[in-house]
Amino acid sequence: MVILGLFLAKAEAQTSALAVADSLYVSGDYINAINTYATLGTPSANLQIARAYNAIGNRDKSIVQYEHLVEEDPKQQIARFELGKQYMRTKVPEKALNLFLKLTQENDGNPEYQYQLGRCLMEMERPKMAINSFKRAFTLDSTHLRSIFQLGKYHVIRKEKDLALQYVNVGLDFYGNDISLINWKALALYNDDQYELAIPWLEKLIELGEKKEYIYTKLAYSYYQNWEMEKAKETYRVLLEMDEDNNEAYYNLAQVFLKERKLDSAEYYVQKSIDVQKVNFEMEYVTLGRVAGQQKNLKKALEYYWLAYNENTSNYANYFQICFIADQYYKDSDKKLKYYENFIEKFGIGKSGFSEHALRRISEIKAEMHFSKE
Repeated sequence: MVILGLFLAKAEAQTSALAVADSLYVSGDYINAINTYATLGTPSANLQIARAYNAIGNRDKSIVQYEHLVEEDPKQQIARFELGKQYMRTKVPEKALNLFLKLTQENDGNPEYQYQLGRCLMEMERPKMAINSFKRAFTLDSTHLRSIFQLGKYHVIRKEKDLALQYVNVGLDFYGNDISLINWKALALYNDDQYELAIPWLEKLIELGEKKEYIYTKLAYSYYQNWEMEKAKETYRVLLEMDEDNNEAYYNLAQVFLKERKLDSAEYYVQKSIDVQKVNFEMEYVTLGRVAGQQKNLKKALEYYWLAYNENTSNYANYFQICFIADQYYKDSDKKLKYYENFIEKFGIGKSGFSEHALRRISEIKAEMHFSKE
């Protein structure tokens, strides 16, 4: 009776400690939870320690704990399954592969095991084997969303519309507003030139908050192909609000106007497409100007600074360098004076020391010209 009493007391104390540890774990107090679980020493407590380390982001300790559990009980599926996922998170799929292969052999009817095996094979760049695992998971559970996602993605990328829709449509029956599945359906139809059918799915993505450039681009082009010109123009303008330098949007907008035979507008937007694509070599010309200046080749330096200024006519520093070099290069005081006066005329005063220097040189040059006449 005494022994039985001691046993019951110990069991009651362990139950109490486990309840405390579980409470700490659930409330996010992982360190204290770990310390409390450690006093118990049971397999379930050790499993919770591994999970707690993972929860605080200490993957190394979590993996060590899982590995210790698997060594002690190689048949424990939960520990092996969670260890495999940890290996995947830390980018060592080779270690995960062995675990997931054995798990699928032991329990061939578990769709999650099949899915995780597929993920592992995909990470190891074995797509055909991975797809077989995803298909097996889908066969076991036609609502397995992540497997449907992978199958849809695979067939969309390969432009296999019918196969992609075979899986995506099943998924949409269960998850009608899933953004990933809607995206794959829209792309499967768009890539197959079925623009009219793609339009409502692209519109739905935007309604669900997916206001991304590639969606607007495909939607605008679909409107264009479907002869919905006003909607096409409106959508291309939305794209240009998102990125005013989107040369593709300008060009495609021009195509819409061309299709409508509005030639002036078409010409305007083609020109805009050209303008935003103009390559700018301002900094390169500035550097070449500096090189030429240090080589005492003032003529070449002046040419390069003019080129730099023409690339960006709002850069007053480059125009001042033109004035400064021209001041050294030309002997004609009228020319020198004109450069500095143009600087003040173009940029006004208050441009740091540049304006002050320009105004001072204007005064000095005028004084020199006055005395030279006398």
